Amino acid sequence: MTTTRRTLLAGSAAIAAGAALEAPAAQAHNRSGGKQKPTVVLVHGAFADASGWNGVAAQLIRDGYPVIAPPNPLRGVAADSAYLASILATLGGPLILAAHSYGGIVVTNAATGNANVKALVYVAAFAPDQGETLLGLQTTYPGSRLNEAALDFRPYGAGLVDGYIKREVFRDVFAGDVPRSTTDLMWAGQRPADARTLGEPSGAPAWKTIPSWYLVARNDQVLPAAAQRFMAQRAGAQVREVGASHIAMISQPAVTAELIKRAAR
Repeated sequence: MTTTRRTLLAGSAAIAAGAALEAPAAQAHNRSGGKQKPTVVLVHGAFADASGWNGVAAQLIRDGYPVIAPPNPLRGVAADSAYLASILATLGGPLILAAHSYGGIVVTNAATGNANVKALVYVAAFAPDQGETLLGLQTTYPGSRLNEAALDFRPYGAGLVDGYIKREVFRDVFAGDVPRSTTDLMWAGQRPADARTLGEPSGAPAWKTIPSWYLVARNDQVLPAAAQRFMAQRAGAQVREVGASHIAMISQPAVTAELIKRAAR
């Protein structure tokens, strides 16, 4: 990753965080002077970072929503959920949590018991029930091309392993509907997931008590659309479908932002 891109990504994260933590009164209320708008928390998944939400965040901020896109550590379900829960605890007022991919399992756990969370929005995301795992949900229905052959594994620490999507399959598997120049940068800057995360069971799901919305990506090569529909129906989510790859929030930011705004009403 180049120094310039690192600088841009750092700047984007700082802007997103500042929008939520230091939001002016004008941003926290709609333009007609009505009720306070909820803060939208955007949670990224594995092999990505918060910059994947930039297109969506820009539209939400333009429309007056306070937005924060915190980093997801990608170190494990329990650890990542606890980290996000600690961030949520610092935010006052109503919250809308929107998650992509692995971020779905994180918000499903982190939002449990938080009365400020008014809605969950899953974007081609995992919405597990208690005891379910990422690998189990990903392979229940056929169609995922994110298998062991698609990954590079790199050791770190004492006996721990991180997984990265291989360069030669990254675009086709992960982001087939955005330009190759974009996916080349995404591959170069991808953040890995601890391989143990695949088999770590989820806890009590927040979607059993919090209303949810789901954006199904029909052309997803990571999490099959059939699995997405199953999880959305089980959660009682309001569903929108879009012809998109796994990274629907990047290729279809307007559709994604509109679904989040619908959940925030």
